[in-house]
Amino acid sequence: MILKVFRYMKEKKEPRYDSFPLDTEPGMSVLGALFEIQEKYDDSLAFRYSCRGAVCGTCAMLIDKVPRLACRTQISSLLDGSSAMYLAPYPEIERSVPYDPSTEVLVEPLPHLPVIRDLVVDMTRFFAAYRTMQPVFKPKDTAPDHERTMEPSAVHNLEKYTSCILCAACYGACPVNAREQEYVGPAALAKLYRFHIDPRESEDSSRLEIANTRSGWWGCEFHTNCTRVCPKGVPPSIAIGNAREELNRSGREPSGME
Repeated sequence: MILKVFRYMKEKKEPRYDSFPLDTEPGMSVLGALFEIQEKYDDSLAFRYSCRGAVCGTCAMLIDKVPRLACRTQISSLLDGSSAMYLAPYPEIERSVPYDPSTEVLVEPLPHLPVIRDLVVDMTRFFAAYRTMQPVFKPKDTAPDHERTMEPSAVHNLEKYTSCILCAACYGACPVNAREQEYVGPAALAKLYRFHIDPRESEDSSRLEIANTRSGWWGCEFHTNCTRVCPKGVPPSIAIGNAREELNRSGREPSGME
């Protein structure tokens, strides 16, 4: 098996691809393969990781043209095609990089974010958009003597969105984010919707209004790449659709749109 890896150093200007032969073992992940490259071939290879257990979201990168977590993506599933995924086109998919998916695994940095070095991207833009959504709990009342309780149905609805680990895979897969830097992206909107539907929150429409703009709810084109690539099963496209429907029902006009 060959791991074909994107390489970039600011000092050298032009990026390149390096190929590394590896003997795979059962259960080897892409992250494990990257560690092996560091140990056997090139200790200068740069990539991010932390928990190694698909909890932190740190190791998101473009693997065989799909944003995935390197720690949970098995080499075997890539080579045998069992993890193949159809996505609506975006520039990094359309850009031709020759490789043989039956014998090679292509690893590149997460799309739509500036590359710092090799597989490490600058997440500033992603988290800046996330913070504009005010992703903090705003209770509708003072702190009770005991915990705030919820009905099981409300818990079930919230759990669809609370699993987000901010890996930015959805951001990297979104054709709108590829084209428009102002669009806050699926993760930020899904998190905003999570707080909007929380029954413990203030009972007003202020949450929806935060993103009632072209760069918010109305920027989505429903390619649904975000839902397909999310490693935790969060469905941003459903959240966005629900928010837009609610805004339409209430007759609230989006701001900043012609």
